Amino acid sequence: MDKLTGVWEIEPGQEIDILDLPGIYSIYPKSLDEELVINILGNPENEDYPDMAIVVADASNLKRNLLLFSQVRDLGIPTVLALNMIDVAETEGYVINSIKLARELNVEVAEINAKKGIGLNGLRLAVSKTLANRYASNDALPLPVDEQLLAGIQLKFGEADPYRSLLWLMEHDRMKMFTKEQRETFDSIQDEFHFKSEEYKTSETVKRYEALSEVVERCVINLNRQWDAPPVKTWTDRLDSVFLHSVGGYLFFLLLLFVMFQAVFTWAAYPMDAIDGGVAYLNDWLKTVLPASALTGLLTDGLVAGIGGVLIFIPQIAFLFFFIAMLEETGYMSRVMFIMDKLMRRFGLNGKSVVPLISGVACAVPAIMSTRSIGSWKDRLITIMVTPLMSCSARLPIYTVLISLVVPEKSTLFGLFNLQGLALFGMYLLGFLMAIVSAWVMKQLLQVKERSYFIMELPTYKAPRFKHMAMSILNSVKAFVFEAGKIIVAISIVLWVLASYGPGDSLSRVDLEVRQANPTLSASELSNRIAAEKLERSYAGHFGHFIEPVIKPLGYDWKIGIALITSFAAREVFVGTMSTIYSLGGEVDDENATIKNRMRAEINPDTGKPLYDAALGFSLLIFYAFAMQCMSTLATTYRETKSWKYPAIQFFYMTALAYLAAFITYQVLA
Repeated sequence: MDKLTGVWEIEPGQEIDILDLPGIYSIYPKSLDEELVINILGNPENEDYPDMAIVVADASNLKRNLLLFSQVRDLGIPTVLALNMIDVAETEGYVINSIKLARELNVEVAEINAKKGIGLNGLRLAVSKTLANRYASNDALPLPVDEQLLAGIQLKFGEADPYRSLLWLMEHDRMKMFTKEQRETFDSIQDEFHFKSEEYKTSETVKRYEALSEVVERCVINLNRQWDAPPVKTWTDRLDSVFLHSVGGYLFFLLLLFVMFQAVFTWAAYPMDAIDGGVAYLNDWLKTVLPASALTGLLTDGLVAGIGGVLIFIPQIAFLFFFIAMLEETGYMSRVMFIMDKLMRRFGLNGKSVVPLISGVACAVPAIMSTRSIGSWKDRLITIMVTPLMSCSARLPIYTVLISLVVPEKSTLFGLFNLQGLALFGMYLLGFLMAIVSAWVMKQLLQVKERSYFIMELPTYKAPRFKHMAMSILNSVKAFVFEAGKIIVAISIVLWVLASYGPGDSLSRVDLEVRQANPTLSASELSNRIAAEKLERSYAGHFGHFIEPVIKPLGYDWKIGIALITSFAAREVFVGTMSTIYSLGGEVDDENATIKNRMRAEINPDTGKPLYDAALGFSLLIFYAFAMQCMSTLATTYRETKSWKYPAIQFFYMTALAYLAAFITYQVLA
């Protein structure tokens, strides 16, 4: 994972570097993210090894959070204990004596409220004192071990700290600092002394909790227990009775998704129309003021048409990320993970798989990277392999265009729900259903006997921080536009060249041949016919005709074939490609200035009817819902699995699934 770093001024003129490590409950890792922690804290030679550590603990559940604190401190790292969410602890009836707690633990303790920025000056003072005094850690092990065992480690590896030596022994396979030979040495030491790592870790954890429970008893007062009062029922408890209900929880989640996609399609319509019209106006204006030349054609029919086909979808992407950020900010996303765990396990996944799957609605690349929090390799691998089936934001432009072509704009269900929004919801639901079905198939194929566990903390519900949401939305939209823009600019230039030139003198003869063959056509019809013929005789046209026999059973013509091939680099290129092709394939007037109108006006030469009917439209929708068309995703799969085998399997199974499903769809509806 990428480092999260920052600079903090603790005193005037004194700044310190802050490294934010992944949140963990114990020093003993269960996932790749947690491995990062021990590779830094367990290795004094690591470039990121800290001068001190700040352990942020949930004050409302202090005993559990003190476990990690005690382990970090026993590694010999000067440590500050920051008690966060003090307000929540007080609401639940807990009063913490921080001064007494600091004496008991022999550390500096600071009370903070990170959300409101309260207590930061006290935290600064605690950090300054710790850096100056460097309080001694506990030199004794939580549980005794054979002295000869520790002596053997210290002799061969030169580590004097007993707890760090023990950590190396138990976790050497997860620590990158050790060579193969060194790991074998640790294995031989374990065998020689009959040391069982898992047994020791379990016993150590129990022992620490026993000691920490006594500390908490002395330093924390529970007012509810003190006054024999019933537990305080918080808003979190009341909301969880609905959101975590065995039936109501699922229904509410589905309803939320339904409303979300209705809103994405409906609310974004007005700014989308404005952007679409603006791009069309710009293109017409450029053609009017610039001289007719190859460069003008490249600018208008290549770059502007291609990039405009992506910019139009910024409103929908912004709304989608708004809803995702809202779910995360309020704490509801954790509830989704919890209720989905039981369902996911039936398909070879667990509750933690929900985060990558939902994140995949935005982009599969960070979603696949987020699988590092899944401890089980089998669950993680299956999640990686099926996450690209979730409909990402790159599919949204394609869905929008195709749905607008095959689903009537003004149609509603029961006079309330927009059918286009309902179709969009259906596409996202289809992606999720196919993901879990594919996961079940892979579960049967892998047959890995590995037990996995799902442990997570449910945060309290919070009011969303709109500043954070705005930053998240802005960064996500910028990433989509600029990353897609790079690909689109490159492909648009190449495509324009391929569509504007052809073998030999074939294009130079088109004008004369079409005029001789069609003497009765009007000037506008003749211009369109010439443009279409030039496109068909170009290099792009030849390539489209070459692959047409393969895609003909799906209902696709050679023009769609060109878009299919270019979009294997990135799905969102489809819209830009179609925009470029139809700009070059006919004269653009006021009636067909936008990409949707150009596609709507396309006629099937075999039937004389509109090409984009229900059969073709839904066939394309299904193909793009399932096909693996993202080189970045494949590269990320390789990086996370360290093998090209899995990206290859991912590409071929998704492409085959897309072709078969699109074929069945077209044949049934045609």
